[in-house]
Amino acid sequence: MRAVTTEVVAAAQKITSNKSEIIVRPQAQAPKRGGSGTVDDIYISLSTAAQAAALNESLGAIAKRHGLAITTTGASAGVTRFDYTSDGVRTHSIHVVIPILARAQPVPRNNSSKPGVARLAIIIDDMGYDRALADAVIALPFPLTVSVLPHLPISSEVAEEAHGRGDEVLLHLPMESEVETAKPEEIELRVGMTAEQVSSAVAGMLQTVPHVVGVNNHQGSLATSDPLLMGALMPVLRERGLFFIDSRTDARTVAFDMARRDGVRAASRKVFLDDTATRGAIISQLELAARDAARDGFTIAIGHPRAATIAALGEEVPRLEARGVRLVFASDVVH
Repeated sequence: MRAVTTEVVAAAQKITSNKSEIIVRPQAQAPKRGGSGTVDDIYISLSTAAQAAALNESLGAIAKRHGLAITTTGASAGVTRFDYTSDGVRTHSIHVVIPILARAQPVPRNNSSKPGVARLAIIIDDMGYDRALADAVIALPFPLTVSVLPHLPISSEVAEEAHGRGDEVLLHLPMESEVETAKPEEIELRVGMTAEQVSSAVAGMLQTVPHVVGVNNHQGSLATSDPLLMGALMPVLRERGLFFIDSRTDARTVAFDMARRDGVRAASRKVFLDDTATRGAIISQLELAARDAARDGFTIAIGHPRAATIAALGEEVPRLEARGVRLVFASDVVH
């Protein structure tokens, strides 16, 4: 198994003249029919379609040489996944990524002053639970800001792949909710924590989510309305050079005001896309976000990695772009 992984990595390095970004992560799985109980997830970033074609050919040759079956799954918008199996047991999943150039070229900040420019930043929250849905989000061919929950089994993988595709990565920072039905995270910011506890908790979360440039709150209707807790958080973000997006899970939030007071770049969510998770409702919310962006110059919309949301974004965003709405990252609208 390790020999196959070594050959795959060597093939990618040869094809790209050692310029490919390659990540290998062994993952545990339930042993089947004498299998090893692990599978190697390999993430390979390429720069051209020609490199992808050459690598596809090499992957087929490696599979044949080792008597492995190879299947292609999840091919869409620059991401292709190849699975190697031996006697029906998966041994490797190879994720081949070609970054979409437009994703790495957000609208310049000085465009904010130009009349008629409607900038829309879409944040996808709750990333890190589901690998397939994460792949589908990251495959969307326009700039997205991906907000990843910490301390989940695939938190680091999702952040790495999103960054590799050119998306922007946020830490989806768990905070205490006052809603009784809300499921608390094992580690979250809670009212009454000291500044040292807040700093330690944030540092631990950031270790599990690489490439973070900013933060937005996960839940937090109680936490974001507490001036003492938000006053302890903002200096931590300022020292790390991170901005803050207030998800506005409660109208009483003081988070944005505390961020501005403490010199942290910040902005607030204006539209939730999928409180009603149907295609028609989500498209209506996208239209609302587009109108807000046209009126105010920019807006922030937040959605979630759900099948209906992904489908609606894939269908509607190109239409909005054709009408002059410009997709940007969250970092382009904080101030």
